[in-house]
Amino acid sequence: MKNFVLALAIVTALASSSSGQAQPNKPTGDLSTIVMNAVSGGSAAGMAIELYEISLPLGKYELRFQIADYFRKQGVVVGDLPFLDFVPVRFSISDPAGHYHVPLICTPWAYTTYRGS
Repeated sequence: MKNFVLALAIVTALASSSSGQAQPNKPTGDLSTIVMNAVSGGSAAGMAIELYEISLPLGKYELRFQIADYFRKQGVVVGDLPFLDFVPVRFSISDPAGHYHVPLICTPWAYTTYRGS
């Protein structure tokens, strides 16, 4: 399993060739995510997210959203042993040319996710 640390909330996991044009048998799709802070009602800008590659171009991936660290930085009391430290979302990519969007809506105590469009 490979680990990629993400600096932005938008992730491109499946890239096209270096020339920018798709080549046969090369993945051309993309992966994106957005995190919504249900405590404040806005986006969770600055939340650390990790992407784990389990297999490429088709296969399993995992996004890990660092919930507790994010809410601590926002001044929300989560305690020394937070209920949710990080949220792992494991999903599969079956179409190398497809667009996969994995949104997360969260509080320090709950979350929901779905395949977006």
